[in-house]
Amino acid sequence: MEAKPSPQFKIILGSSSIARRKILAEMGYEFTTMTAGIDERVIRKETPEELVVALAEAKADAVVSKLQTISNQDKDDKPTILIAADTVVVYEGVVREKPSGEEEARQFIKGYSGSHAATVGSVVVMNLNAGFRKGEWDRVEIYFHEIPDEVIEKLIEEGAVLNVAGALIIEHHLILPYVKEVVGTTDSVMGLPKALTEKLIKEAL
Repeated sequence: MEAKPSPQFKIILGSSSIARRKILAEMGYEFTTMTAGIDERVIRKETPEELVVALAEAKADAVVSKLQTISNQDKDDKPTILIAADTVVVYEGVVREKPSGEEEARQFIKGYSGSHAATVGSVVVMNLNAGFRKGEWDRVEIYFHEIPDEVIEKLIEEGAVLNVAGALIIEHHLILPYVKEVVGTTDSVMGLPKALTEKLIKEAL
């Protein structure tokens, strides 16, 4: 899809995630990116829903701090919209973030085989000119067929699963044949729920 210009406002995506950049571009927005660079492991909350919103809030705050230290050469009256997001995987009631290494990633994926997991994703949108800030979350349930050991080993060897929450990439060509059902949207699992993001952008303006 061709990016439609956003003449009425500017968008900053506070994320280095390739998947989030791809989803926001698919939505038709032009945007710039800034990395938050926070230590996610120091933030802890009671529930996955509270955790992902807190993490996205922390990312948004980190980007705002960076923006304040950069001299703004092109001051204009266009509103600036900042989008931050976070996703965790929940398996048997336990929050899973990025695996610590290959062995943990292997254990994670073996657990999904013939079972199910959920992703909880958050989006925080700020209008930096108007002082608007709102965050919400979205939950998706994913059911799997049995995943063969050789497929798990190929995923580990390739390495992409080592860099994502819960070692879970349902759109990956190796895992896709073993996804039985997704109750929710794939874009939410990938890190940026389109409908929620669109809703919050509209509210922010």
